[in-house]
Amino acid sequence: MHWRKKALSALLICAAVCTVSCGVWLEPVPESAPEEELSAAEEEMSAPEGETPAAEEEQPVGESDGNTPVIEERTEKDGKIQSYLTGQWTDVGQALRRPIAVMIPNNRPAMPQYGLSRAGIIYEAPVEGRITRLMAVFEDFDDLDRIGPVRSSRDYFVYVAMGYEAIYCNWGLARPYVEELLRRSDCYNISMGVAGIHNPANEAFDRVRRPGYATEFTGYLMTDGLFAAVDRLGYDWDYDENYVPPFLFAADGATSDYEDCGEAEMIWPGGISGENSGGYGAYHPYFEYHADDRLYYRYQDGQEQIDEYNGEQLAVSNVVFQYCHGEVRDSHDYLAFGVHGEGDAVVFTGGRAVPGTWKRYGGDFTPAKFYDEEGNEIIFNQGKTWICNIWQEYGDYAEYGPDE
Repeated sequence: MHWRKKALSALLICAAVCTVSCGVWLEPVPESAPEEELSAAEEEMSAPEGETPAAEEEQPVGESDGNTPVIEERTEKDGKIQSYLTGQWTDVGQALRRPIAVMIPNNRPAMPQYGLSRAGIIYEAPVEGRITRLMAVFEDFDDLDRIGPVRSSRDYFVYVAMGYEAIYCNWGLARPYVEELLRRSDCYNISMGVAGIHNPANEAFDRVRRPGYATEFTGYLMTDGLFAAVDRLGYDWDYDENYVPPFLFAADGATSDYEDCGEAEMIWPGGISGENSGGYGAYHPYFEYHADDRLYYRYQDGQEQIDEYNGEQLAVSNVVFQYCHGEVRDSHDYLAFGVHGEGDAVVFTGGRAVPGTWKRYGGDFTPAKFYDEEGNEIIFNQGKTWICNIWQEYGDYAEYGPDE
């Protein structure tokens, strides 16, 4: 079995630069924990709030590889249009409106989550306690009664959500890093009213009875209440006219194969052993590629990761390792990650690993875009995408390779 570890020496040289260019600012931690937060190892932290990174460069526009036909201008057909999030044909009413981005816990005491299989993008990143948390980005959620459980905010998640122009949904926050960020008029936020939230939307949340679960894992986003809150707060569901789609998708009937790239049928964001403290060690997640349906199936904690909503295992068409400079902020183990600027990346699609870079310039409302080693924008296969924020300083633990 030949496994490959992603080397990050070039990025380590740039760590000091990333502290500014990638959007990491360090500030003191609050003296007391905010409401609705866990304590000790399960307590999760915020990233710095600080000022917005300057838009010194335009968002780079990538060229495709020239061989695979891609989705270009979207055209409505029979009430459907191709999604910005998945490339798949989606009801116009959903595909033309902003998505929602929901904070969801990913630790053992919270499982299983409800509704995750309906998300177009799942963004996973480390938090304090050296576990990971998920931010699920949905456009297809109207018929879900609830999503969750919902947990608290960290600012690197907020910045990623803003790049998708998503309405950001959370229950709790880590002050002071998130408080002022969520108060920004251009940050569309649906939050339960706890300390540090100045524009609460309590009608969007409720408790669901879960015998045997701690209270913090019983709070859910209720879909009817979400729509009511968005209307009351006057948020605009329309994308901005300058919206930048996050992915370049293969056209209908085409597949993004990257046959010259190495095989990657097994993907371990925390390594095969899982013995590391970079966020992915605690529950040892991995993805297994199935060639019959061209999907990557998610496993965690030694078993299939299941959506309680439909009882099905989570599966996506694309997986991304997005390497970001990270820092431990203080004795509380609060973390900060650089999600602006650029860094190394690996895109897994069609059973192949495509090495390259991610770049995010142009301000908070542009997403990270992914490029191969020749500078061409990587072509994703249509379907859902799971993005793993890999803590750069623990990046050597990340492994992938053929299933042999």
